[in-house]
Amino acid sequence: MDTRSVIEEGEALTLITWGAMVYPSLEAASRFPGQVEVIDLRTIVPWDQRTILASVAKTGRGLVVHEEPLTAGFGAEILATLAEKAFKDLDAPLRRLTVPDSPIPYNAGMMKYVLPNTDSILRTITELLAF
Repeated sequence: MDTRSVIEEGEALTLITWGAMVYPSLEAASRFPGQVEVIDLRTIVPWDQRTILASVAKTGRGLVVHEEPLTAGFGAEILATLAEKAFKDLDAPLRRLTVPDSPIPYNAGMMKYVLPNTDSILRTITELLAF
């Protein structure tokens, strides 16, 4: 079963995402042509460690973007695996861009405030590429 999809090729940073965060991640990555590899994880059980490890070995950087809280979100599992199995490949710190550790508001305007968005993804990509 194909559990992942490399939906944008890049050489300088691996951005791992899934669900609703795929679209703002692709939009942000489009501002860095050829630099950001975007992986749509598609499933988290099972998740495709091999593709992610190969991508981070190629790019030297890893960013996980998801709409779960920072603490105990699945992004932490991905980054723990990268820290354990790809540490020597890294050129920059691993990063997560998530919802802060707070309840998700029901108000649509407030929800947009706490969720990662194209601008916050752009800022994080820029920081990691400059490292």
